[in-house]
This record gives sequence, C-alpha cells and structure tokens, in this order.
Amino acid sequence: MVGTSSLQPKIVSSFVGGRFIYSNQPLPQVFRYNLGRSRVSVQLPRKFSGLTNLLFNRSNLDDIPSTKRKRLRPGKLSPYRPVPDHIPRPPYVNTRQAPGIASGPEVHDEKGIECMRASGRLAAQVLEYAGTLVQPGVKTDEIDEAVHQMIVDNGAYPSPLGYGGFPKSVCTSVNECICHGIPDSRELEDGDIINIDVTVYLNGYHGDTSATFFCGDVDDEARNLVKVTKECLDKAISVCAPGVEYKKIGKTIHDYADKYKYGVVRQFVGHGVGRVFHADPVILHYSNYPKLYLFMILFAFGLGYLQQLTSGDGLANDKVFEGSAYAVYNKYPFCISGNNDHGRMLLNQTFTIEPMLTIGSINPVMWNDDWTVVTEDGSLSAQFEHTILITQDGAEILTKC
Repeated sequence: MVGTSSLQPKIVSSFVGGRFIYSNQPLPQVFRYNLGRSRVSVQLPRKFSGLTNLLFNRSNLDDIPSTKRKRLRPGKLSPYRPVPDHIPRPPYVNTRQAPGIASGPEVHDEKGIECMRASGRLAAQVLEYAGTLVQPGVKTDEIDEAVHQMIVDNGAYPSPLGYGGFPKSVCTSVNECICHGIPDSRELEDGDIINIDVTVYLNGYHGDTSATFFCGDVDDEARNLVKVTKECLDKAISVCAPGVEYKKIGKTIHDYADKYKYGVVRQFVGHGVGRVFHADPVILHYSNYPKLYLFMILFAFGLGYLQQLTSGDGLANDKVFEGSAYAVYNKYPFCISGNNDHGRMLLNQTFTIEPMLTIGSINPVMWNDDWTVVTEDGSLSAQFEHTILITQDGAEILTKC
C-alpha cells in the first residue's frame, strides 16, 4: 500500500493516480507530532479563526465522531469490458502508461468548442443516468457496466478505461474514498454517499464531470458535506473569466470550505482538458498562506525540541525527532512561498474544477491497487466536478444536460 508519506512531496491530477507530477508547491503536510496518546497533524494551513485552530487541525483522530459505518474494503473485479472496434481510442489506450499532464493549455477554435460542448453534454447525460442507479443493493460494478454501455452506444470511448492501466470505465468513490475508486462487487448500502466520475472521449475531445449522490437515507452530516462541496464548485466557477488568475479558484473554494470547517484535499487537482485528458494548467483547490510558513516551521522545530526535553534523554538523542518537524523538514525540504502561479485564464480555454472536501483528515492513503485513494482516518469525503469553457462573459459549464 502506498501511504501518505509517498504522496506528500507531489501534486497529482484528478486522474493521474499513482503517476505523480512534480511541483514546486509547498508540501501539503508540514509535520506530525506524536506524544503519548495524543496525535496532532498540522497540514497546509486553512484560514484559521483562532490560535487553537491555527496550531491544531480539527481532523485529529480522537475528535472524529464514532460511526457504525464500515471501512471500505476492495471487492472483486469483473472482466475487462470491450469497446467496439469502430470507436476511436485515445492515444494512451493499451500503453498501460498514464501520459500525465500535457504541456500547454487547451484553447479551441469554433469547431473545437462545438466538439467540447458535445463531449461535455454526453458526459453530463451519462452522469445523470448513473445517478439514477444509486440505491441500496446496487453494485458499483453494475454502475460501471451501465455507464460503459451508454458511452459506447453513443459512439464514444470511456476515457478512464485503460488510462495508465485503470481497469474500468468510470470511477465510483464511496464514503471515505476521495477519488479513483474502482467499481467492483461491493453493494451500496443505505446511508452511503458515492461520487461518480465520468469522462467520455467523443470525436477526439474529452468531457469530464463528477457528482456525489446519496444512497437511501443519508444523515445530515453527510448531506451538509455534499451540499457545501457543490457550493464550493459553483462559487469557484462564478469567479472564472478571461484574465483571472487561476489561484483565485483555490482561494474561493478554500475560504468557503473554512466557514464550515471542512478540509480541502490538496494532492489532487483540476486540469486542462480537451484533445488530451489532462493538460495545463494545474488547478489547485486550496489557498497558500506564505506568511504562516516560517511561523509553522519554527513552531514545528519547537515541538521537536520539546520532545527531546520530555523524553528524558536530553538533547543528544536524535531518535526523538522521529515523526517530528525536524525529520519531516529534512526529508521533504520545501520553499517558503505562497501560491506563486500567476497564470491567468484565456479566452476559449477549457479546464476542470473538481474540489474534494473532507469532514476529518485531508491526508490521503492509496490502496495497493495504485488507484483508490481514501481518507487517512476513514472520514467522509465528497467531490463535484465540471468542465468549463472560458468565454467573454465568464465561464460556460460544458458538462450540463
């Protein structure tokens, strides 16, 4: 299993899975501190309302409310579903290698825009249909089968299928699954939430969208998380227009999520989309606060010093730095900078925005299938995504029915 330590120094796109994209952005996790039974995990800072929240993230494991919900476990996979030979494939199919993020933005002429509208519209229709299948007792593999069939019936290719070896045509991420859940034999249960992520490749263009659906009787805590996540996406889209800096998207999402004390996942991002599945720019869903970095590093080293004093071994025992800021900082040195990506949106450009919010920990853990990513503490996660086109008047949502 690939744990969070393998993810920390890198930022990955929403469908790059274990294929990492190196970035000069600061680490999402600055340090961890373990002393006795208490556990403090301080990540890239949110916009805190008080000193306590500044120093100690609300996602400490001891603070997660108890739940009867069972942790996700891998189910059985069905055989690979065929695609008719006459349907054009994206170039990456059958290579089993994810191409990563292509250099340069996806900017289109009139013909390209119409193709993007067509692929986006089909993706939205497929997603809407997939949502009607969500009910207790339905297997996620059954959702994949239905989605696969609808896509190929419309002359399109399901973009996830074969991307870097991904074995299915859609992602189904249930409960604590942040993203890239592989459809399998698990049956949905009453009270689950499930994100369904659909991407279609139609006439040489990808349309990418996702939404989180309720399965049966869902509690208020989960409903509110899903509601706020959708509102984060809507608010982020509303600020988009030619000339706007990309980083305004992350600030908008982060600020709104903070009001409800939800975490924003940082390792998975939005991306340009069009003739290629993933292209520039990388769209961050969170804010960086550069003035806090130096303070946090100094505070982290202070905790390391405190660990030494309380260990009874004096300052000579370097082992007491294990898990402290000293060890983490030396293992993953990072630049004390804010979000310095001053790139701006371009007219006729297409990209995705796809925030992932959590109730508890924002730290991701990857299963040994190299795709499924879950929250470290098993707390719920929700996601929504649209492909948008930058227009003279702002942004057009392409993945709407």
